[in-house]
Amino acid sequence: MESGGTGNTGMESGGTESSGLESVAAPGRFPFPYTPYGIQEQFMQALYGALDAGRVGIFESPTGTGKSLSLICGALSWLRDWQEKRRQEEEQLLRPQRARADSADTAGQPDWVTAFVQEKQERDRVDRLKEEHIRRKKREDALEKIRHNVQLKYAAKRKRCEEDEAKRLLQLSKEALSQGGGEGVLDQLDHNEEELILAEYESDDEKKVVSGLEDDDDDLEEEHVTKIYYCSRTHSQLSQFVREVQKSPFGKDTRLVSLGSRQNLCVNEEVRRLGALQLINDRCMEMQKNKHEKKSDEENEGKKRRVSRTVCPFYSYEQMQFLRDEVLVEVKDIEQLVSLGRETKACPYYGSRFAIPAAQLVVLPYQMLLHEPTRNAAGIKLKDQIVIIDEAHNLIDTITCIHSAEVSGSQLCCAHSQLSQYMERYRKRLKAKNLMYIKQILYLLERFVAMLGGNVNQNPGCQAVSQTGTVLKTINDFLFQSQTDNINLFKVQRYCEKSLISRKLFGFVERYGGPASAVKINKENQKVAGLQNFLLTLQQGSDKEGTPQSPPVEAEHDQLRTASPLMQIEGFLSALTNANQDGRVIFNRQGTVGQSSLKFLLLNPAVHFAKVVEECRAVIIAGGTMQPVADFREQLLCCAGVDPARIVEFSCGHVIPPENILPLILCSGPSNQELEFTYQTRDLPQMMDETGRILCNLCNVIPGGVVCFFPSYEYEKQVYGHWEKTGLLSRLSAKKKIFQEPKKANQVEQVLVEYAKCIKRCSQTGGQMTGALLLSVVGGKMSEGINFSDDLGRCVIMVGMPYPNIRSPELQEKMTWLDKTMPRAGGQAPSRVLIENLCMKAVNQSIGRAIRHQQDFASIVLLDHRYARPAIFNKLPQWIRERTQVKPAFGSAFAELRKFHRGKLEAL
Repeated sequence: MESGGTGNTGMESGGTESSGLESVAAPGRFPFPYTPYGIQEQFMQALYGALDAGRVGIFESPTGTGKSLSLICGALSWLRDWQEKRRQEEEQLLRPQRARADSADTAGQPDWVTAFVQEKQERDRVDRLKEEHIRRKKREDALEKIRHNVQLKYAAKRKRCEEDEAKRLLQLSKEALSQGGGEGVLDQLDHNEEELILAEYESDDEKKVVSGLEDDDDDLEEEHVTKIYYCSRTHSQLSQFVREVQKSPFGKDTRLVSLGSRQNLCVNEEVRRLGALQLINDRCMEMQKNKHEKKSDEENEGKKRRVSRTVCPFYSYEQMQFLRDEVLVEVKDIEQLVSLGRETKACPYYGSRFAIPAAQLVVLPYQMLLHEPTRNAAGIKLKDQIVIIDEAHNLIDTITCIHSAEVSGSQLCCAHSQLSQYMERYRKRLKAKNLMYIKQILYLLERFVAMLGGNVNQNPGCQAVSQTGTVLKTINDFLFQSQTDNINLFKVQRYCEKSLISRKLFGFVERYGGPASAVKINKENQKVAGLQNFLLTLQQGSDKEGTPQSPPVEAEHDQLRTASPLMQIEGFLSALTNANQDGRVIFNRQGTVGQSSLKFLLLNPAVHFAKVVEECRAVIIAGGTMQPVADFREQLLCCAGVDPARIVEFSCGHVIPPENILPLILCSGPSNQELEFTYQTRDLPQMMDETGRILCNLCNVIPGGVVCFFPSYEYEKQVYGHWEKTGLLSRLSAKKKIFQEPKKANQVEQVLVEYAKCIKRCSQTGGQMTGALLLSVVGGKMSEGINFSDDLGRCVIMVGMPYPNIRSPELQEKMTWLDKTMPRAGGQAPSRVLIENLCMKAVNQSIGRAIRHQQDFASIVLLDHRYARPAIFNKLPQWIRERTQVKPAFGSAFAELRKFHRGKLEAL
């Protein structure tokens, strides 16, 4: 079992210069909830060494080998030992300094100025350490007190209830007074209208320090202890990780905080009802802004009376402080955090952020860590910290996706219309700076539509595009040709972010945009009626084009696209601020301007990952299937400026015995037809027939479930149709019931349930039917995140090699960029390596679905002779590769499979 050269002895401590501490020796044994497997011990040793030496590690541990627990116990063991080491060194430094100072005077005989400076630096350092020590001790004592003093908890809760009741009574009395004062409907309408108007905007150059805001942010300036940031892809993966921490030996005394989006953490029902993440974000930020404005309004109450603005009742500083302490004394996942927020009437989104400085383990989604503006807004500081990115097999794609953006012609035209109507209605109420920025945004929208061959003042659904096709431009060329290179996009982006203009515009459209809105057509509202009519023609125009009805799962996105397209466009404007060489703008001109789009494609994801690896003490990129690792090493780490000597790789085997897996590469079928599924040959009737014959033969000897992966939905549909015509499908159906992977995500669960039921029924009743056959798609819903353990997946079949579409303009641009910027690897062009790696990443994700635990067994059949080529073969996961047999003829492969499955059935 190889460890990729990650033995602790081979690790230098050069990566920890910033800490100034000696390395910590790895423990002989790690705390673990049960006796760990040998490979888990090796994993933890290698992880401990990588963290201590300040390395950037690529760690691979197959699913079913207890990767999460190994990460938890290995990383938290290092953190515990490192904190103890630091505590000892601090105590040593805090001892009386006289002896050291005297020796400094006599040793080198420095002049009195040098001696004075050295003594002052020493005193300053000791003073700083004393302050940190006192602050940390105070915090730890307070948390310990809360952890063990139940009475204190109830006292705080009782105090909260009393304060809530007092606030409620005070609010009732205010309402009674206001009603008595004769305020009527007119004031209420004014108040609603007031919330739609942009506040006076000050740029960063003009902005003065606002003392009121500083008071609320004091807590965020708290010292950040050394911590581990753990991030994964999905909310459910993060919740699962937190549950593993709770069960681990570190579950009782680790200060853990779970971070999430407002969509997951908001407890204000009025805001939650908005549904779309962007709408929730903007409404929440607006409420916080209102809270701070309210303070300044109260100070100026005598000078000018203002209408009240909505503030969030859960944004209470005291209550969020209480929630923070509760979070730090006991490990909680997102669901428990939300329940606590409702109970304490405190915002879990902001309360959890207050807990970051003191936390030892911060659990958060990819987006929050990998997107710098989001990271900064959350108060995450990476300097000298540990970052672990789990489920990282698609890390490059994730970074690319986060920083890419696309807008349609319809969105651009709709945003222009909405913003024009908004400006006309409130022109007299808007300050000069707001008007200036709105005009700049309108000009940008007008020019972007012109680049698609359209006019913003006409219905995009009715404007035909003369030259269809796809064109790629550099950022600078796009800005120059669109005549927008004289506009400072950084300032426009900052304005959109700070002024919350998209939120104001959404409120305006909500109020006046829908045909159902009861708006009286008078002089004041005449212009707004034009917006209604325009939005109606947009809808009618798209209906004429025969646009299919959107499914319910996409309703949220449709709401966002039609109601507030400016929110989407802000992402595109932000993307255009990337460096010219790191991205491209893609013009996708379709039948009409409305169907056409502009897309920003990020070519160099390393620029957004560079800061993470520069600032952190150590970064661990982990996953169940990380092969081929060349992409991570070359495209991500080396391009981000990581010294190759700092990169370390670790790959461990599987916990299953070698005899429980049978991987085969099949070079030809039952009629000796060579298996090579290229774009030119895979559509041939004889290739589709041979594939059907192979499946018929295998389904005769393999019990339970068989999962067969095709390169695309289109090819799976084509093969299925061909088998129906030739009668092969009915022959297959006689042995196993056939299921097809649905394209719609909301139908996947139902298909899987029926598939599992069929297998269970067949295993219980016996008979001619031996199970089920699931026809799936590489890169589809079932190739990632779904476990086909035990009878659900006794065999995984891969039909051909799922190479990406090389004719895609985006992929071609990426290949060209790689060939220009990357060195040749082993005589191969970087673009060729990219294509092979994309293919094998997809294969490895799919074939790893079957083996999920130590007692599991399965066969893997790769249908294409090209898998036997060394360059491809070496990109299979090590634990599969070392057990793979290449079978030139079908006969010997069939005999091997029959023997394997018969032996396993007899052993059960």
